[in-house]
Amino acid sequence: MAGDRDTLLSMGFDPARVEWALKATGNRGLQPAMDHILENESKPVPSMDNVSESSTSASAMDVDDEDAEALESLGLAATNAAEAKSIKCSECGKIFKNTALANFHAEKSGHDQFEESTEEIKPLTEEEKKERLAELRAKMDEKRARKAIDDAAEQKANESLRRKAGKDMAKVKEDLQAKEAIKEAQQKKRDKIEEAKARAAVKAQIEADKKARAEKAAREKALREGRPIEDPAASTSTSTAAAPTPAASTSGVAGKDFKETRLQIRMSTGGQPYTTTLPSDSPLSAVAEFLAAQTLTVSVETVTFAQHFPRKTFSSADSSKSLKELGLTPSAVLIATP
Repeated sequence: MAGDRDTLLSMGFDPARVEWALKATGNRGLQPAMDHILENESKPVPSMDNVSESSTSASAMDVDDEDAEALESLGLAATNAAEAKSIKCSECGKIFKNTALANFHAEKSGHDQFEESTEEIKPLTEEEKKERLAELRAKMDEKRARKAIDDAAEQKANESLRRKAGKDMAKVKEDLQAKEAIKEAQQKKRDKIEEAKARAAVKAQIEADKKARAEKAAREKALREGRPIEDPAASTSTSTAAAPTPAASTSGVAGKDFKETRLQIRMSTGGQPYTTTLPSDSPLSAVAEFLAAQTLTVSVETVTFAQHFPRKTFSSADSSKSLKELGLTPSAVLIATP
């Protein structure tokens, strides 16, 4: 019916769904068509050729009794020829305008006792029609509002899950970057140590080559001049024996009672020197332990110490001797070789 179609279109329904609903309900009125639209709003609209008109009894299952009466009074529901002024349900006392509405009530309530009535149902005024139509629209608005609230809650929950997943991924990424940075720093430190060792080895090799060339030149000169060739090792031992012992050379110092010894330790590989003050009775191994605690390149078992002035290299046998016995009090400069 044109009136039902215009009413549904004015309520904002899609024209295709309106046509589908009117045809599927056999143009039996506004309420059946509206129920059809609401129940099938999530389904796609089929081709109109495949839509068959449903029976009056099928439509009756979707229409509320009171709404059906209101729609009938609005002139929007299909009516059959009334056999009396009204039909009354003997079980609940409701009065219906025609047999179609009585059938709706019977199928929904299960009541089967009806009788003719002389009571006449007065048609609704225009004001009452507007009120009923407003009620129907209010019901639709309420249903849409509930659906909007549910959709908003679902969207909020999904957004919360998405944000949590994003934070978890960001934390994992930060942890990976931090681990990579630590590994890179450790690798750079190891590379730096290896590079320092390589430079020290090259420097030592250069010194050894220089010494070898000097010894060779000395031998060749001695041969040219007819002098006997001196053994460098023997001359070194002789000079060492001739040199005064540290204890003897520093007897004046050792004679004084210095309780502490200030040391400056320089690495043979270069870098910043280390300074410390130890009790004069501390063994030389305490210096090795101090240096090992300051850098990763020094091992207590392998590190050796030497002095430039007077020139002396301390052996492993000296590690148990005190700083005072080694003549390092009250202060000294040591060269450490890892």
